[in-house]
Amino acid sequence: MAQSKRDYYEVLGIDKSASQDDIKKAYRSLAKKYHPDNKETGDAEKFKEATEAYSVLSDDSKRKTYDQFGAAAFDQTAGGQNPFAGSGFDGFNFNSDSGDFGNLNDLFRQMFGGAGFGGSSSSYSRNSRGGANRGEDTLMRIRINFMDAINGKTVSIPLTYDEKCTDCNGTGAKNGTEFETCSTCGGHGRVISQQRTIFGIMQQETVCPECGGTGKKIKTKCPTCNGAGYFHVKKNVDVTIPAGINDGQQIRLQGKGERGSNGGPNGDLYIEIVVQNNTSFVRKSNDIYIDMDVDFVSCCLGDELTVPTVYGDVELKIPAGTQSGQTFRLKNKGVKDVRGSTYGDEYIKINVKIPTYINEKQKKALEDYKAASDKDSFKDKFKRAFKK
Repeated sequence: MAQSKRDYYEVLGIDKSASQDDIKKAYRSLAKKYHPDNKETGDAEKFKEATEAYSVLSDDSKRKTYDQFGAAAFDQTAGGQNPFAGSGFDGFNFNSDSGDFGNLNDLFRQMFGGAGFGGSSSSYSRNSRGGANRGEDTLMRIRINFMDAINGKTVSIPLTYDEKCTDCNGTGAKNGTEFETCSTCGGHGRVISQQRTIFGIMQQETVCPECGGTGKKIKTKCPTCNGAGYFHVKKNVDVTIPAGINDGQQIRLQGKGERGSNGGPNGDLYIEIVVQNNTSFVRKSNDIYIDMDVDFVSCCLGDELTVPTVYGDVELKIPAGTQSGQTFRLKNKGVKDVRGSTYGDEYIKINVKIPTYINEKQKKALEDYKAASDKDSFKDKFKRAFKK
């Protein structure tokens, strides 16, 4: 009598109410653990058992039959279909289109770097012709001073990059047309090598090493670039830094990144701007903030102050009785918006400056001021506030 099989739900460690996502997740975990290529926990029998369970439970129709009749419904000796007839997985359908993974081949390729199960031939090509590919974008940083970011500037940057040959359009072939079909992959760009194991045919798909995935080889080299498809260029490039650019913002130079392949365009170069701090001005968005020390007499009596801005000095009137910490706004004296024509504002915070030394004349004037205000001094007001 044949040995009875373990319950498929038990094999995968799931409940009978498990969703398809739960089934796939459980099988994926077990397949990684027990796959024979796993040197630490590989177990061929458990891997085969888990795969058999998944092949049934991942198919809604097969799962319904299994729930009703059990594993006997899939045993050839009982009139069903044995998923493991022969020595390997010969009767097992690894090309089923059921499930989000598409088929078990797709799942194995995800888990084991392209390995899968296939037919019995020793090698074949897959139709995956390589086309023109855009190059990668690159990044560089340049440092500018604070005022250059405010006012804008043109800087010259030395660059080294690959420039496409215009005579062959970057293909390396004469006139961009002198190609022949790659004999190794038959023009498909990819090849698949296969190896028979006790679990079936393991196959590995890779880019064709002869043509690099293009499916074609140069028949006649471009005489201008000698078949390279590009020229290594070193040149100084002028970059316009717009007024109002902020720290961390980027400027894009089209076509100055990594070169493309198979005639594809270059990527772009992104230049990230690093703005040095200023000792006087602080920028927040498009507004400018400064602290300004003012003597206490000007704050008491009011005054007209000369205030620095990022565009030069301007006059600001402060009223009598201005307090330390009070802030005034100069409209449109901030930074120009880098994407428009509006300007931020400048905010001036007043710090009352107390002198550390006064002469006799100044001392006499202050004593006269104190005598004139003794009846209503700050000290008396402070004391009265606590008696209320």
